[in-house]
Amino acid sequence: MSKKAPAAAASLLRLVVPAGKATPSPPIGPALGQRGVKSMDFCKQFNDRTKNVESGTPLPVIITVKGDRTFTFVTKSPPTSFFLKRAAGIEKGATNIGKEHPFVGKVNLKQVYEIAKIKQADDGMGHLELKGICSGVIGSARSMGIEVVA
Repeated sequence: MSKKAPAAAASLLRLVVPAGKATPSPPIGPALGQRGVKSMDFCKQFNDRTKNVESGTPLPVIITVKGDRTFTFVTKSPPTSFFLKRAAGIEKGATNIGKEHPFVGKVNLKQVYEIAKIKQADDGMGHLELKGICSGVIGSARSMGIEVVA
């Protein structure tokens, strides 16, 4: 009686890739190569799918690699920190935060609301109230040293 090899379980891979700029170089190439997937195939599909997004925008990607070495991927909206830095007009967040350290930028509540609406469209966020997502965006802003004004 021969035994069948168990089907290989699917593995999940989470990466942040710039829109339209996926290349088989690290970190994409080695991560997919370890799982037996041709990184060039992923790069072509990703760049094609993200051609309408502003080039260079960091997009979180969840790649599911199946046992037969095929893959599917889902792109999410850019990280909240990306939107906050862009809205505040800064290059990076504060290195030190607190009462004795100045804020590095400012965003208003309208900008926070717009960011929250974009984040609500992500899978897994649709069931959350917009008020709760806004609170999370405000918390992210404060942790980056960005002041939220009315």
